[in-house]
Amino acid sequence: MGKVIVVFPAKNEERTIAQCIEVAKLSKYQPQAIVVDGHSTDGTREEAKKAGAMVVSQSREVYPAKGRAMRDGIKAALKLQADIILFLDADIVNLTPDWIDQLVEPVAEEKCDMSRGYYRRAEYDGAVTKLVARPMSWVFFPEIAHFNQPLSGEICAKASLFKEVVSKKDCPEGWGIDIWILIETAMKGFSIKEIYLGSKIHTSRQEYSSDVIRLAKMAEQVNLTTIKQAIKYKRIDNVKKVSL
Repeated sequence: MGKVIVVFPAKNEERTIAQCIEVAKLSKYQPQAIVVDGHSTDGTREEAKKAGAMVVSQSREVYPAKGRAMRDGIKAALKLQADIILFLDADIVNLTPDWIDQLVEPVAEEKCDMSRGYYRRAEYDGAVTKLVARPMSWVFFPEIAHFNQPLSGEICAKASLFKEVVSKKDCPEGWGIDIWILIETAMKGFSIKEIYLGSKIHTSRQEYSSDVIRLAKMAEQVNLTTIKQAIKYKRIDNVKKVSL
């Protein structure tokens, strides 16, 4: 099976990070945990260390920087000789060991190259997914149009796959990373499987549930990342096929 490492990109997640780490470590795969701290101003680092995780600092103090955090996490995991790397959001309230088991198993058993979680979303949750990521994929990348959660934070793959994909110079630093990884993985011909994980309760939703304008920067970055990928893969002319 090999060594499994769970990576949590985190910034100011002191309320949930310890519980996420402790739950993940209960998986039958006995993963090691790494927290990539985005220069938190609260007790995230201390809580993560107390829960038994290795904590590394994000290599650039910028925000948003999820892409940078994921690249730093992959680098740290490779140094620890990871065979399989699983990314999880650090603000999940209802995480269970079964999530880790379900995501790691198909990769460990070579039933797919990458597994991705998807969930039952609240009525007004997932605005960027519903209004930006999925419609843009319908136009430019039909290869990924069937995925329910193209912006999933729960992603598992062999360490070698992550290393190959994120080594590209155009790998985004910010919120565009999730759709970028999905597009790159699909375009390289890797097999990808979505795993249904039930409902996902995460604290970040509380920040935008009453005002989605807080998601504007994420929407912008996902949108522009997809357009840049469409240019890269010579799909930009697909827009001519869209009836307006």
